[in-house]
Amino acid sequence: MPSPSTCPCGGATFASCCAPFLAGDAVPPTAETLMRSRYSAYTLGIDAYLRATWHPSTVPADRIVGENEQTRWLGLEIKSALRLRKRQANLLESPDADTVEFVARYKIGGRAHRLHEVSRFVRETHDGVARWYYLDGSFPD
Repeated sequence: MPSPSTCPCGGATFASCCAPFLAGDAVPPTAETLMRSRYSAYTLGIDAYLRATWHPSTVPADRIVGENEQTRWLGLEIKSALRLRKRQANLLESPDADTVEFVARYKIGGRAHRLHEVSRFVRETHDGVARWYYLDGSFPD
């Protein structure tokens, strides 16, 4: 697995940020952390991680990242995490559901694009381990 000095998700070093999740040595503790690690998996073409962290009820049947993927990922910006906004507004929240809004920039064939998504995540416990899963997303643009 490549070991860039900075993490593709924009975090600190790759080794101290997303690498432990991608290697299966740790479980992302929050929906935002999972989303960041999934972005890193996209940049590195790690289809198995994307599939393992996608909720079984919505995971696509086909490969998530194509074998000859020509996408060059340029950066990630977290717009908001819903639970943080709810906490600030003193609203009731579900500890097992969260939403993260982000913008991912990328290039295909030299042309720049941006993906603005509001992603929904759920947390489920299996074999005594609570794990976050990507459920689905909507596109506010």
